[in-house]
Amino acid sequence: MDVTLHLAQDPEADALLGRSPLAALTGMLLDQQIPMEWAFKGPATIARRMGAEDLDAHEIAAMDPEAFAALLSDKPAVHRYPGSMAKRIQQLCQYLVEHYDGDAEAVWRGVGSGTELLGRLQDLPGFGKQKAQIFLALLGKQLGVAPEGWREAAGAYGEARSHRSVADITGPESLARVRAHKQEMKAAAKAAKAAGK
Repeated sequence: MDVTLHLAQDPEADALLGRSPLAALTGMLLDQQIPMEWAFKGPATIARRMGAEDLDAHEIAAMDPEAFAALLSDKPAVHRYPGSMAKRIQQLCQYLVEHYDGDAEAVWRGVGSGTELLGRLQDLPGFGKQKAQIFLALLGKQLGVAPEGWREAAGAYGEARSHRSVADITGPESLARVRAHKQEMKAAAKAAKAAGK
């Protein structure tokens, strides 16, 4: 895996995401309740604070939970909820160590179908169906991982030329379009909720 991503809108952080499967998974895990760019800068920040060029699932899984939480909590914090996200990242790394010998790319390497890959992603700690579908779409659209049926398994996120999620961000212009789509969806949900009262 060695591609150029533009999710963090930061060259160093994006370079790590493009070459490190674990960084990409970790960024996706962090992508909730904070701006996308902040989430996807997280893996590079964690690696830098660990004095490493990349994230290592074995090392993170074995770290003292309080020490790892402190690493994410240092200013600027990696996430709005650094303690709970540190726990989730460690759970993800522990799962990868137990099931894939710490090799994040093995989650999708040699997978037979989009349905199988979606199932593997949903098995990861912290990955519900929506997060798994978005990451599957990112794999298919930008990382060259396109098993048969991946678009169908990714649902609406797999649609070509859509601007629904991080899977569709290739630069500042597409980031703005994804943001606009998310704002439209929030407004529609708010209006539907208000109408239902």
